Amino acid sequence: MKKNTQDLVLPSNFGQFAKEFTLRYLKYDLPASLAVFLVAVPLCLGIAHASGTPLLSGLITGIVGGIIVGALSKSPLSVSGPAAGLTAIVAAAAMQLKSFEALLVAVVLAGLMQIGMGLLKAGAIGKYIPASVIKGMLAAIGIILILKQLPHLMGYDAEVQGSEKFQVNPTDFENVPHVDHGHGNNTTFTVLIDAFTNYQTEILLIGLASLLIIVFWDKTFGKRFKLIPSSLIAVIGGTLMAVAYSFVNPSLKLGVTHLVQVPAINSWSDFVAQSAFPMWSALSNPQVYISALTIALVASIETLLSIEAIDKLDPQKRRTPVNRELVAQGVGNSVSGLIGGIPMTSVIVRSSVNLVAGGRTKLSAILHGSFILIAILLASPIINLIPLATLSAVLIMTGFKLASPKVFKSIYKQGLDQFIPFLITIVAIVLTDLLIGVLVGVAVSAVFILRNHYKTPVVRVTEQGAIKQVELGENLTFLNKTQVIHVLEGLPARSHVVIDGSRSLYIDHDIREVLEDFIVNATEREIRVESIRVPGMEHTSQGLANFYRKLEAQASGDASPVPVEAGAH
Repeated sequence: MKKNTQDLVLPSNFGQFAKEFTLRYLKYDLPASLAVFLVAVPLCLGIAHASGTPLLSGLITGIVGGIIVGALSKSPLSVSGPAAGLTAIVAAAAMQLKSFEALLVAVVLAGLMQIGMGLLKAGAIGKYIPASVIKGMLAAIGIILILKQLPHLMGYDAEVQGSEKFQVNPTDFENVPHVDHGHGNNTTFTVLIDAFTNYQTEILLIGLASLLIIVFWDKTFGKRFKLIPSSLIAVIGGTLMAVAYSFVNPSLKLGVTHLVQVPAINSWSDFVAQSAFPMWSALSNPQVYISALTIALVASIETLLSIEAIDKLDPQKRRTPVNRELVAQGVGNSVSGLIGGIPMTSVIVRSSVNLVAGGRTKLSAILHGSFILIAILLASPIINLIPLATLSAVLIMTGFKLASPKVFKSIYKQGLDQFIPFLITIVAIVLTDLLIGVLVGVAVSAVFILRNHYKTPVVRVTEQGAIKQVELGENLTFLNKTQVIHVLEGLPARSHVVIDGSRSLYIDHDIREVLEDFIVNATEREIRVESIRVPGMEHTSQGLANFYRKLEAQASGDASPVPVEAGAH
């Protein structure tokens, strides 16, 4: 088989490299990158805040994930950046290592481990996740987006942007004066209930207007002006509404907690003051290596799941080289750690926004990272005018498309063996987190797979005159043991049985043991047995031939040994 060197090796010539950055689809990728950028900024800040790290570290990761991973990756739609699924791990690692600078060393090492995993071709693990589980994961992310963003839509910005956990921790709350951080704010549902009793009318109007703009644009002008995503129009409209409030009535002016908050970097000293760099003396701490391994494994699994999911959504059905993706992610994490960023993965939320906004190639991811950099250096005052309610409207619409009723109806039509794992995966992810939910979904899928495997006929009995021919299937494992025993026990006494394994490619030891026990005990039921080309039982075939020839010789009065040719009978 020809080795797919493109999976691991970077393009060897500039011409091939340049093709990956064609401007042919710029008219699609540019507006899509703007939509992803606008959503990514508050998510980067929120995830950094929830991780207990400097806010700038989240933006650094977004920049590196966009520009560097975007350039090295072969995924046309995936967007990388700080991931909500890593917040607890990052926060715990920082606490154990007692400094953010030591955590950065672990991030660098995690990246190197991911590069090693890619070179060892560990990326194939994602392909073993059942399709029903991947679709359930996408729908669950959509539901989580809706549940988590509805409070922001109503002006209840208590929980940080980017949180996806069902159980809400104190670190997941913003410093919002009107919010009671005490009893009740402990799950996604209770935060949502609190939002309905603490909503702010003027912000809710911005959120609803943004939703209406998205729906209206998609159904009308969006069909004519396909290059302008509805999310971009909604952001412009929502921002103008927020600015207009302060002119109409100063008391309606939105506070900073309801707006995007990008820290401004005006000089190198500003960057140094707000960021950090690895403390290499931490290499002597064994805990650094444990944290690095944990980050590498979880980040790699989340990346592979995200890549598998976004590839399934791709209208062009393109496939991402997963080993190459692990190498790209590893390089990204190492660079991120070197300059003060937190760990990254391929993120399904940003990737979905990219797809919904019309992105076609990885140029969209690269541009989104460039826009984050420009925003920090030049445009933070303008970006900080955008209300979070508008960005929530964009994410809610993305969530609805991921978890639309059509998706549920489509999976239901495929049968309960697909729908039940799909549904359980959704519930498990919404009530726990992404990795636990996927593991639960895989376990449920495995039960259905084993059930179907058990019910599939792997042995068939046909009659050819007085002979009962037992035909074995291609692959027989211990799961088929009961079925094989049932068939053999049903064979009538005083019959001539031929066990035909000519179609079999693999027969498990347990099945061979069952066949051999049947052969040994067959004489008690006066059953004559022959075996034909049963894998792993050639010695049994030869033994049977010797046994029956000896019986025939004794019956004819000649007890002398009869020579037998080696091989199957």
